Amino acid sequence: MSEQPGYTRLRNWMVDQQISSRDISSPLVIEAMRRVPREKFVPPDLADSAYDDGPLPIGEGQTISQPYIVALMADALDLRGGESVLDIGTGSGYAAAVMASIAGRVYSIERLETLAEKAARVLAAEGYDNVEVRCGDGTLGWPDKAPFDGICVAAGAPAVPDALKQQLAIGGHLVIPVGSEHTVQSLRRVTRISETEYRTEDLGGVRFVPLKGEQGW
Repeated sequence: MSEQPGYTRLRNWMVDQQISSRDISSPLVIEAMRRVPREKFVPPDLADSAYDDGPLPIGEGQTISQPYIVALMADALDLRGGESVLDIGTGSGYAAAVMASIAGRVYSIERLETLAEKAARVLAAEGYDNVEVRCGDGTLGWPDKAPFDGICVAAGAPAVPDALKQQLAIGGHLVIPVGSEHTVQSLRRVTRISETEYRTEDLGGVRFVPLKGEQGW
């Protein structure tokens, strides 16, 4: 879809100042951040703030993560193209769009029906036909579509849900904030080594809304 040139300039400025100048190493993620129109995924009255270096409210007490965090999590998935990715916490749909610009297919789960429906509409309108959105309990994953090469969770959990670990393909990465419900969490990357073995890395401190569900808060 067509867009205003001003947003293109803001998007390139955002990538240059907030993404490329930090520790994002994947050229595919950087290019995706340059292409996805973030202003389409925020409330209309906040469109001019879409490329600010911070989160923004999207309704229902939820937020769209700051651009750098979206890039950091996508980068940690180590996407090369063609993968099947599970996105937990659709929110506005922006992170799903970024991942869908690289991966072959993105399956996205949102707990709140109003947000799921709105995100699905925006993603469809912007041409992201390789994203499927449904409303449900993201802590239980999407068993019918497993295994996934990557799983990205945009909410803080008390521990890594076992259901998500079991749905991760061998060699795949699961990126999830883990820690307290109301303080800074640890962003972790869990890599599945074998049927029973996983490796966990700490990617630094983040702050997300709580992950609600059977295997969350």
